[in-house]
Amino acid sequence: MLVDDDDLYLEAMMGELEDRGFAVRGFLDGPSLLKELEHRYRADALLLDWTLPTMSGIDVLSGVRERGIDVPIAFLTGRALVDHEHIALKRGAIDFIDKMRGADVIARRLHRMLRSPRSAPVTAEPEAPRVWGSLSLWQRSARIEWRGTDVGLTLTEYKIIALLVANVGKPLTYRAIYDAMHYAGFMAGFGTDGYLVNVRSALRRIRKKFLTLDPAFVEIENHEGVGYCWRR
Repeated sequence: MLVDDDDLYLEAMMGELEDRGFAVRGFLDGPSLLKELEHRYRADALLLDWTLPTMSGIDVLSGVRERGIDVPIAFLTGRALVDHEHIALKRGAIDFIDKMRGADVIARRLHRMLRSPRSAPVTAEPEAPRVWGSLSLWQRSARIEWRGTDVGLTLTEYKIIALLVANVGKPLTYRAIYDAMHYAGFMAGFGTDGYLVNVRSALRRIRKKFLTLDPAFVEIENHEGVGYCWRR
């Protein structure tokens, strides 16, 4: 079973894999896959895109495991970031494949997945969230809830909020926030201060997600000329 929200890529890859001897069923989003698995679980392997609408690939993985389905899962992504790979493997994926490598490589990796000896699934101890007022943060799964609802942050957005709440009441510079988004010394944008635009844009996106859940949200404070902080 293959999940990818790009319908053209999904159709093309299904055809490529079928030409190589696989029987493939395709889905454009996670809920469609999970609904199918609830009614008819017949899959030898799952390939999940990392970025999916309504439900991220990593959340689809969790949904599959929560239903007691122990099938090999690999991520097929065009965003092969190390942080994403670490999270995927920690959550039980067994491979992380760059979709730009092409159908031959993907098919070989699938064959390897299916030949690998299956071991009993390891059940991790439930992680207790760290709580700041109405915010709950799960470090292992890089997830944040506000008033009991998942905010739907990307991994980069999670890093920003995790940094801010770890320094409650302390203004953090634009540069410190940008380093958390990428790594110390990373440069992008125009000129030596180009990162300021990127940080401001990221915080606007984050605020919008919180405000969608709670129109009275005011926890992120801007300190003009300095940066941002999480309100004490």
